[in-house]
Amino acid sequence: MTSRSTQAVAGHAVGPASALAGGRTPLAAAEEPALARRRRPAPTRYLLWLLLGLGSVAMIGPFYWMAITSLKPRQELLAFPPTWWPEAFTLDHWRSLNDLTTGSFPVFFRNSLFVTTSITLLTLLTSAAAGYVFAKMDFPGRDRLFWVVLSMMMIPFTVSIIPSYALMSRLGWINTYWALIVPVAVNPFGIFLMRQFISSIPSDLLDAARIDGASEFGIFCRIVIPLSQAALAALAILTFIAQWDNFLWPLVVLNEPDLYTLPLGLAQFRGRVGTDVGATAAGSLVSVIPVLVVYAFAQRKFIEGIALSGLKG
Repeated sequence: MTSRSTQAVAGHAVGPASALAGGRTPLAAAEEPALARRRRPAPTRYLLWLLLGLGSVAMIGPFYWMAITSLKPRQELLAFPPTWWPEAFTLDHWRSLNDLTTGSFPVFFRNSLFVTTSITLLTLLTSAAAGYVFAKMDFPGRDRLFWVVLSMMMIPFTVSIIPSYALMSRLGWINTYWALIVPVAVNPFGIFLMRQFISSIPSDLLDAARIDGASEFGIFCRIVIPLSQAALAALAILTFIAQWDNFLWPLVVLNEPDLYTLPLGLAQFRGRVGTDVGATAAGSLVSVIPVLVVYAFAQRKFIEGIALSGLKG
């Protein structure tokens, strides 16, 4: 019995020692199958890659087609089957941007840039201020008033076109920048987004600032605004894109070509007998550049703002 127990103990002692000598421990040997499974992509991952690839093609494809369409001659645009690369490059469509029958394309671009930037800045200001009030100030009827703001999000813009036009006419703002900027400077969605984000800022931090003698305006400017950069960036991108592509409201309130925005200018390439596809593609390519630039500079803050604001209860 003594010799057998001695051999068993020796066997247990030699086993780990031999494993360590070979550079592998029993724990490492047990983990090897799990590590191999982790290194080997699962079938669902291949499916995810396929879906992402198809989504990328669906997103990039229209931009590519728009770019090559602006460089094709008119005869090639009518060819069937269509060509995926221009057989002969031309800049005639780009030159036609300066040969409009009404207005000037650079003027349209300048108007769109001014109007969209003004609306975006005013929306950020009003949304941040209203969001701060709804999130951190207690007054009678606050929650009911916030529900009224939320209900305004359910009203389609087309329903308010006639009363808004009547109001602009009484104020004498038809054919002015005021009619383009003021009616959309207050955004219910922006108020909701900022209220959700500012609610996550600790109230103790604001109370400490009040104890130190800071005013509400000082707290808003020095604490709330710096801490809300992510939500402000997300709201700025969403507002900029929506107003940059706005066609209906400028069409209603503007009659002077010198005040036209880019969507109204691009509509001139659509005639009674057809649409100038090449010129429309060139103008659309120019009009999409500011949106890409704005998103490229603020995409990180945009994603962070949506994650921290839009999903909070």
